[in-house]
Amino acid sequence: MKTTPPEQSNPKSTAPQPLLVQWWQKWGENITILVLAVGLAIFIRTFVAEPRYIPSESMLPTLAVGDRLVVEKLSYYTHPPQRGDIVVFVPPPQLQEQGYLEDQAFIKRVIGLPGEKIAVKNGRVYVNGELLIESYTAEAPSYAMSPMLVPPDRLFVMGDNRNNSNDSHVWGFLPQANIIGHACFRFWPIERLGGMR
Repeated sequence: MKTTPPEQSNPKSTAPQPLLVQWWQKWGENITILVLAVGLAIFIRTFVAEPRYIPSESMLPTLAVGDRLVVEKLSYYTHPPQRGDIVVFVPPPQLQEQGYLEDQAFIKRVIGLPGEKIAVKNGRVYVNGELLIESYTAEAPSYAMSPMLVPPDRLFVMGDNRNNSNDSHVWGFLPQANIIGHACFRFWPIERLGGMR
């Protein structure tokens, strides 16, 4: 009568696993979560929104030095900037020629749209010959500017602190392609938390 030999255990099942496999079993899930989180953060910052810091007084009284904003990037995929929007943008070539770096983002308010004629006279801004009603400026501009026609795919932008702003009245028109996004919400300081207009 034949007897069945006792089952032998598989030597592979009891052999110690390589260190790399042990390490991955212990840390793999955490690393995967971290990589996904970093990837998501990069995606959001690149295509959806990013925080920005105000370094100058050019947008007083609307924005003060040290204010921190959320700059959203989605709305301009569906419609162009509108008059009154506060936009953050990469310095155009004429500013880069003056020594500003590409990563030194500017922030200004959209005043003139493509095809519009912008002028400054007697301390007032005119769009197509009509007075622009503005409640957000620090003071009336102390300069004059002959009518300028905004070209296609360009904007005329100004700081709310008209007499302390390096804007379109100094360096010309802003290419719309330079816009990073629309400054829509201030999250710091807490006492000034909220949207902007």
